[in-house]
Parts: sequence; C-alpha cells; structure tokens
Amino acid sequence: MSSAETYVVGSAFDVEQGLQQLIARGYQFVHPTNGAGEVQAVVGVRVHDNVVDVVRLNAEDDVEATRLPGSEQNIFAPASTLWRSRGEASQVLGEVLALPERPPAPAATANGCWVPGRGGRSKWLAAR
Repeated sequence: MSSAETYVVGSAFDVEQGLQQLIARGYQFVHPTNGAGEVQAVVGVRVHDNVVDVVRLNAEDDVEATRLPGSEQNIFAPASTLWRSRGEASQVLGEVLALPERPPAPAATANGCWVPGRGGRSKWLAAR
C-alpha cells in the first residue's frame, strides 16, 4: 500500500497533514475573501503534465477537487473535467493524494483510415 492509499483507507485522516502533502506536491494556495475581508475558501491549484488540479475547501465538510485538461479556460467553472470529487475534507483530500501523478496518456487520434484496395490489399487514406 502506498502512502497515498493510507490516506484513503485510514480512519484517522489528518486534514492538516493532507494539506501539507499537497503543498509538498507543488500546490499553490490562495484564500479568497469577501468585501469584509473574511476568508471564503481555501483554494489550491497545481499545473502539471498538461493538466490542472484544483482543490477548494469551503468548510471541513464541503470540499471539491477536480482535475482538468490544461487547455481549460475557467478552472472555477470548467467545461470539461478529467476527474472530480466532492465531500468531506478527509475523503476528498485522500482521493486527491491517491490520484496518479501523471494522467493517462490520451488515446491516439487517427488522421485517416484504411480503405479496401485492389487485390484484397488495404490502403491508408490520409485525412486532410
């Protein structure tokens, strides 16, 4: 079992230690405030391997985490996500720490197709 898996499985998850682990992995945290200067959330962001990981802690029982494509325009209202979780801090932070460091490679896209040719042979027809 990896150290990340112990965060998910262990019953005594330490949220502060989980946040320190995220910082050690390169997350940068900001603390947006309202007009009165009160902290509204704690938001961590990490950009790596053409993805963006975002963790938003609104309260200890209201945490959302997402992994987005690096091309996503708005990380707070994404059009697409690669992974998402929402729930209590201990659960969601454990899941974030258990994510693979490198996302799976995208499937190769074909730029053409095979078509039947003469004599039972196929021929690659490139797309333009």
